[in-house]
Amino acid sequence: MKAAELKNLGVDELKSKLEEKRKELFDLRFQHGTAQLEKTASLKAGRKDIARILTVLKEKE
Repeated sequence: MKAAELKNLGVDELKSKLEEKRKELFDLRFQHGTAQLEKTASLKAGRKDIARILTVLKEKE
């Protein structure tokens, strides 16, 4: 997910995306803990997506 795409979204949409990404990251962590996750790079990508969303939210405030 690119920052330019996020800047076109509204605040409510960003908050819903943030909640969705946090749940997704929780699920990835759970899979990693039970040794079911094959692509561990998705953890880092998930954290970066959350950071991008939070940055755009702060810019809009």
